[in-house]
Amino acid sequence: MLFQGGFSFANFLTDVLAVFVFVVWFWLLITVYADLFRRHDISGWGKALWVIVVLVFPYFGVFAYLITQGRGMAERSNQQVQQARDELRRVVGFSAADEIAKLDQLKKSGAITGDEYGRLRAKLVQ
Repeated sequence: MLFQGGFSFANFLTDVLAVFVFVVWFWLLITVYADLFRRHDISGWGKALWVIVVLVFPYFGVFAYLITQGRGMAERSNQQVQQARDELRRVVGFSAADEIAKLDQLKKSGAITGDEYGRLRAKLVQ
């Protein structure tokens, strides 16, 4: 397909479109497999059946999975994002608002001066 019939702008655009469609389909395939193997609500047999369907009927299988499992995919993706955020917060252990509250308590107790409070707060806000 590439450069078939000589090089022209129309052939170039057609080839770019073909590559784009292939990349999008490949990305959808990876997304479907990633969601399928992350799922805990179906058995191994159900996963194996979906893998066989997607391998035997690639386009039909991917589109069928997206149509039938699209809402669940979105919910699982949102749950994964929320878990990643919670894990990051747990590992990091603080947020800028928490640190500003701590600085405010230190200022009220007299442990730091107003100038130190302003300088440290400015560092946190950046």
